[in-house]
Amino acid sequence: MKLYTALLNKEEKLFVGFGEESAVYLLEDLGFVFEDMNDLICNITEEEKQSLYEMAESGINEKAYDVETLELLAPIVRPRQDVICLGINYDEHAKEAGQYSQEAFGGERPYTIYFSKRVSRATGPKEGIPSYEGLVDSLDYESELGVVLGKDIKGVSKEDALDAVFGYTVINDVSARNLQTRHKQWYVGKSMDGFTPIGPCIVTADEIEDVQNLDIKSFVNGELRQNSNTKYMIQTVAGAISELSQGMTLQAATVIATGTPAGVGMGMNPPCFLKKGDVVVCEIEKIGRIENPIV
Repeated sequence: MKLYTALLNKEEKLFVGFGEESAVYLLEDLGFVFEDMNDLICNITEEEKQSLYEMAESGINEKAYDVETLELLAPIVRPRQDVICLGINYDEHAKEAGQYSQEAFGGERPYTIYFSKRVSRATGPKEGIPSYEGLVDSLDYESELGVVLGKDIKGVSKEDALDAVFGYTVINDVSARNLQTRHKQWYVGKSMDGFTPIGPCIVTADEIEDVQNLDIKSFVNGELRQNSNTKYMIQTVAGAISELSQGMTLQAATVIATGTPAGVGMGMNPPCFLKKGDVVVCEIEKIGRIENPIV
């Protein structure tokens, strides 16, 4: 199933959809009341999930909403903690990043690069991304698979890691390259307000047969820029969850951004960064797309 957060009468509400249909249902109309998506992820039971599927199979009589007409927010509007990110996690992106700045992105990487991204409020799937004119001169996009954990874990094996996944989403890891390289670490250049569009929904893990075989793309003003597949990740989803959990507790509703493939603006010759008025689309097979203008 697909879980959405949207505004209804100016209030944040949770919606659920099934299959490829655009019809979605207000969860509280179906008898499920949660404060927000974090609350749902942390507290929904397997029996409740099964009940929702049974409702869908037997036919839901409650009012249906067209998801295309809803004012969608990020599915998790306010992440519980910083988003955990994987850096340089596709070989071809590693090459283009090193060509842009050998000092910032080059060198040997025998171990996975992890960093965090401050997100006080995630940007919705159609909201604007601020350009920060005068501060940012190299605004860039990164289409990424987002992983949402469904329970607290520590010390899980790679074989059991995917059992902890609640679902998957699309993330644009927006980056200010001048700030990212200036500070010799990535936190500031990745963490500005509006730099984490997420959506359009969370697709529950049971809907994704093989998370390491999903097409991932991005477009800028309709031009295809990134076109790859999650099978080209250097560190897998299961491997990242397991490795991170060895020394830290990962809480339910933790969001992990798993890295971006080649085709970002800094990898073009010459580099082609985003400007006010551009529209960026990030798209992942079986999950959906987010489409954000630069403002």
